[in-house]
Amino acid sequence: MAASQPSRTGSPASPAARLAWLDLLRGIAAMVVALHHATYYYVPRWRAGLGIGWFDPGLYGVLVFFLVSGYIIPASLERHGHVRRFWISRVLRIYPLLTTACAITLLPYLLGVRGLRAGLEAYRPATAVLAHLTMLQDVLAVPNVINVLWTLSYEMLFYLLVVALFVTRTHRLSAPIAVTLAAAAVLVGGLLPMAALSRTAGIGPTAALTAVVMVTAIVAAVSTRPSIRTAGGILGGVLAIALVGLNGRIGPWQSLIILAVMFTGTALYRAEHGQIRPRTAVLSAAVVLVCAVAAGALHARVTMAPAQADAFAVYWSGSLILAALTFAGGRALRRRRIPRWLTGLGAISFSLYLLHPVLLMLSDQFGGTPDHDDAFRLTVFVAVLIAVSALTYRYVETPFQRLGRRIGRSTATAAAVRPPAGGDPAGRVAASAPDDVVS
Repeated sequence: MAASQPSRTGSPASPAARLAWLDLLRGIAAMVVALHHATYYYVPRWRAGLGIGWFDPGLYGVLVFFLVSGYIIPASLERHGHVRRFWISRVLRIYPLLTTACAITLLPYLLGVRGLRAGLEAYRPATAVLAHLTMLQDVLAVPNVINVLWTLSYEMLFYLLVVALFVTRTHRLSAPIAVTLAAAAVLVGGLLPMAALSRTAGIGPTAALTAVVMVTAIVAAVSTRPSIRTAGGILGGVLAIALVGLNGRIGPWQSLIILAVMFTGTALYRAEHGQIRPRTAVLSAAVVLVCAVAAGALHARVTMAPAQADAFAVYWSGSLILAALTFAGGRALRRRRIPRWLTGLGAISFSLYLLHPVLLMLSDQFGGTPDHDDAFRLTVFVAVLIAVSALTYRYVETPFQRLGRRIGRSTATAAAVRPPAGGDPAGRVAASAPDDVVS
């Protein structure tokens, strides 16, 4: 996705071509999520008539994203070999587009035209802003200013955990970690409280304390002193675990499954690169899938009416299985040539994902809600979304990605005389590994 990377449509045997399948998956996931929301708005009767009850397109799309993130994010950290460079690349990869999308969303509210989603205006501005700056708003009991931002909270939790494992030199344990998280979802996921910290201490104090701890953990983790670096990584990992287990908006069992899915992606990456046995990765992936299906069926019956629980169990399981098959199918194409237009959708997928709710909001504001199925407006929406996403990718995402690489190279040069921070040569990945992933 980064501009300096080679074309993903190179020869089938080239490293560039082997990365094209990741862009393919990103593009598919982003468009499925966008169409999931857009069809509710533009063609609701047609959508209802399809009668698709065995999977949820939005859930399916984000599960594919989580698998891709799990596959490539630890590789990005290990390729850098320096936690500082990793955090620089993450911040400059995500925040420029994130702040742009949030600013556009907030503008109608600031002009007095419309309210914020989910009653966010009822929260103190400082609390809402601080929660979103940490990207942890979904585990701080603060509504997301854009509905799809909840997934970024889990991306941030994953970053904190990955860094903790990296600085403690336990990052090769992806498979057992995935299995442990999935098993915990089944065994204790229904017993853990939701939003307990925010209810007890208050949303504002919890958000403030989280921000302080998170910043402290990141600053310490990029230290050149091993003891401070290790302490910072561990602090960030503890914060992530506490928020997942005690303060999520969704059921803790779902939060645990999401992280298990991401670490499953990491385990599959490690198997492909000879760091663990392929049999270990496949077995752990199978256990995670079984536990995820079981957790959904088990815990849904505790919180939902029987008919609702049965429906949930069906589409939860269907979404999980289809996401797993999609990832496996993409991986099977890793040595095949992928059409450029598909890898192009993957390149702009972060913009597609973040901006489609913004464009739907603007469409509603200026064009009104359709009173009938309007396939033409849906087609126009998709075309505009792709065009705008291409522009934001070129003029917002790409310049900051380049800046992140420049700063990262400077950081690496300055640290060249020191051993990698928490890494080891065997843990690094090939230089062709991508530097980014859609969140």
